[in-house]
Amino acid sequence: MSETPPIVLTFAATDPSGGAGLQADILTIASMGCHPLSVVTAITVQDTSGVEDVQPVDAEWVVDQARMVLEDMPVAAFKIGLLGSVENITAIAEVISDYPEVPLVFDPVLASGRGDELASEDMILALRELLLPQTTILTPNSMEARRLIIDEDNEQDDPSLAESARRIIQLGCEYVLITGTHEHTPKVINSLYGERGLLRSDNWPRLPGIYHGSGCTLASAIAALLANGLPIEEAVREAQEYTWESLKYGFRPGMGQHIPDRLFWARDEEDGGETVRH
Repeated sequence: MSETPPIVLTFAATDPSGGAGLQADILTIASMGCHPLSVVTAITVQDTSGVEDVQPVDAEWVVDQARMVLEDMPVAAFKIGLLGSVENITAIAEVISDYPEVPLVFDPVLASGRGDELASEDMILALRELLLPQTTILTPNSMEARRLIIDEDNEQDDPSLAESARRIIQLGCEYVLITGTHEHTPKVINSLYGERGLLRSDNWPRLPGIYHGSGCTLASAIAALLANGLPIEEAVREAQEYTWESLKYGFRPGMGQHIPDRLFWARDEEDGGETVRH
């Protein structure tokens, strides 16, 4: 019998386009050499252009899905994406509190790439109070990082990314990786922060096109690498490299955004090393 690969459990919403959400997580986790377990938090109506509707799954069903597989298989890492409701946030926080030794990677999906709102203010408050204190590494983009910490009573608050990271860590999160895709910089700058401040900063060439599911890919890759035993800084670096390559080889199957090719490494090569698209 073959040795069981590391197991990663993802909590996320479905995406019928296969570009983001649960499907993106499963593809990425498997591509990184782990076995994916999946708990459905919501069902979405969406395509490569944007999200039309979200139907949260009942919180009891979320708990039952998770408890069933957790009692059967040992999990080496958790990954959390879109949660769907305050009730789901509360339920998932209770489940993962029973596994404090398991690293948790949290991608705070607050809006779609098109800008469709996916998290209410009540949900943001709940995840700040219940999930961030249990999070090993949070992976927001710059817009999400600022939204997570801005006080609604102080609309003039415009924190820097370093200040945003500092405030997030004060909420109990161990590490924050803020991605710079939405910043107006020549290159994409992704910065990892910890209690001591900035730990590393990685620059990546900007790629043409808009991508559906890049955040899901990055967070899932980090979870898989942590499950494989890599230390946090090494996992963050390797996950960024994997994500950038998947974006470089991304494709546009519909009328909207490009989709990362999470299996870019599995394509055949001809003379000259050129990747053959099947």
